[in-house]
Amino acid sequence: MRLCVAGASGAFGMKHMDAIAQIEGAEVTSVVGTKIDVIRQFAEERGVGHYCTDLAEALARDDVDGVILATPTQMHASQAIQCLEAGKHVMVEIPMADNIEDARKLVEVQKKTGLVAMAGHTRRFNPSHQWIHNKIKAGELKVQQMDVQTYFFRRTNTNAKGQPRSWTDHLLWHHACHTVDLFQYQTGETAEKVQALEGPHHPDLGIAMDMSIGMKVPNGAICTLSLSFNNEGPFGTFFRYICDNGTYIARYDDLVDGNENPVDLTGVAVSNNGIELQDREFIAAVKEGREPNSSVAQCLPAMETLNRLEQCLEANS
Repeated sequence: MRLCVAGASGAFGMKHMDAIAQIEGAEVTSVVGTKIDVIRQFAEERGVGHYCTDLAEALARDDVDGVILATPTQMHASQAIQCLEAGKHVMVEIPMADNIEDARKLVEVQKKTGLVAMAGHTRRFNPSHQWIHNKIKAGELKVQQMDVQTYFFRRTNTNAKGQPRSWTDHLLWHHACHTVDLFQYQTGETAEKVQALEGPHHPDLGIAMDMSIGMKVPNGAICTLSLSFNNEGPFGTFFRYICDNGTYIARYDDLVDGNENPVDLTGVAVSNNGIELQDREFIAAVKEGREPNSSVAQCLPAMETLNRLEQCLEANS
């Protein structure tokens, strides 16, 4: 499968480039960036034959079957729709939109075109969370509570590589999106009750730097999510699954029990890299002509819940 990666030289774009290099039968034939000199050098270093700064140029090429969008959040929905309308399959990094209206429109366009459109909910594919999901499906575990911490120290507008961003990150629509989707995916239900509070807004960035979110699904399971851009210390998202039959802590692709004893993830997946597994699912769904796990339609309930949480924040401000 021949792929275009938009935002290829950014923090997550490079993760996708590295992942695709591990997948047999997949190659990157085009990369898109914002600065021609930067993306030219990147393409030369990576051995990619085509580069440009205009997504439409890449979409017009016959040697592009699908697109991975690792671009700024506010561009996700419009660019994903642009890809579908150009006849290209698309995987868009999360969130697939930063508002519910655009998310619904994207799902409508996907249904109309019949092409594969997938949201990059990597947590579904991390071996640590897959192990939990397999146990739930087998009836061996039931989630009672997910206690989640998403912590960064980000008081300037920078990305995961510490480079300046041209857009502003957001704790709710970007970072909470991972947990909202994962909680509903693991419990198999949509949150019926939600609550949300936010701390003071940054004077320059204009966003809340701290946030507290709660959710409850019909079967009684709850999720407690704390997010911060003010945390000094290890950064990332850490998930504690408190279950009826044990407690487990997931840190990216690693899993331990409640007493910090490692859980053997051998055989859970063909790779220990969640992004590679996510990309493998996208490519396999295109080749097999099926809906992927984490399709935009499957992920719309998470967007609906985020919209309700945003309403809670507005009501409590």
